[in-house]
Order: sequence, then structure tokens, then C-alpha cells
Amino acid sequence: MAHVCGGRAAMAAAFLAMVFSACKSKSVEVSQSAEEGPRISSAVHTGDPKSETQLLSGFYAVEQGSWRWTGQRFAVLLRPPGGSGQKGATLNVQLAVPQVTIDKLKTITLSATAGGANGASLPPETYSQAGSFTFTRDVPAAQLAGDSVRIDFQCDKAIPPSGTDQRDLALIVSSVSLDAK
Repeated sequence: MAHVCGGRAAMAAAFLAMVFSACKSKSVEVSQSAEEGPRISSAVHTGDPKSETQLLSGFYAVEQGSWRWTGQRFAVLLRPPGGSGQKGATLNVQLAVPQVTIDKLKTITLSATAGGANGASLPPETYSQAGSFTFTRDVPAAQLAGDSVRIDFQCDKAIPPSGTDQRDLALIVSSVSLDAK
């Protein structure tokens, strides 16, 4: 599989080994009983197979057992934390902008919408250097009244498919969470 992605995978793997080695991991519980089906969590770790059902679109296969490339658009489903229907919550996305992304695109801007098609637009952030970042935004209480909330992400651009790698590559994401205020 490494030959399919060429040098991008090797560079990303080396970069991520360094970047995510300092990240703390949170326990994610997704359990299921016959009556209730899968339980939605407030936090998803993209390398955890239990989180797969909450990664709605735009995520590629797990790499290095802990992270995934995203396409230009990607979406997750999260459980609002207790009390967030009154106080709101904080969205935290642990991500990396690989050097290859900066080399090819110069900058990349990430924006998000909480609550689906009629949701609240969250302020975008532009990255102009490689590194590990946390995209943190307040999510209004009005978007968190239900049992789950869809968060849609969009990058202004992505590395286009090339050679044998037919993926559009934007960012590397290791986790997405909604945290109580």
C-alpha cells in the first residue's frame, strides 16, 4: 500500500510520529446493546475502529493505527455533552498540516458548520505553516439540543489526486470532540 501513496505517505508518517507523540488520548466509549444500538460519543479518535460509525464522510482509511487523511470536505456525528443545550460546548479538532500540504498549497483554510444544512457557521482558521494544531470553536447551545449533532468541515482547497493516489488530501485529523463549557 505504501507504493500507492508514494512519498506523501512516508512524509506524513514521519511527520505524524513526531507530532502526535505528545498528544494525550481520551477514552472513547462506544458500546451497544440489543435494544439501543450503537452509543454515540462526544469524542471520536479517527484511528479507533469503534469511532467508524461517527465518521460520516470525507475520511480515508486509518494510517499508522491512529489518524486519517481527510478530503476537502468531511463530517462527523457527535453527542452533545451534558448541559450543552443550555451552555453551548467547545469543538476541538486535533489536526496536523503536513509539510507537503504547505509546499503544494501554501495555505489551507478550515471552516465548520455545526448542526447540518441549517446549522451555525463557525469562524474559519487559515494555516500557513506545517505543524500540529487544535481547531477550537464555540458551538452555540441552539445547535446542541438533540441527542446528536452533525459537524461538517470544509477546506478551501486540497492536494489534487496524482499518479496512483486518487485521493484529494487536505488535513490529517486524529480526533474531534465536543467538550462541556
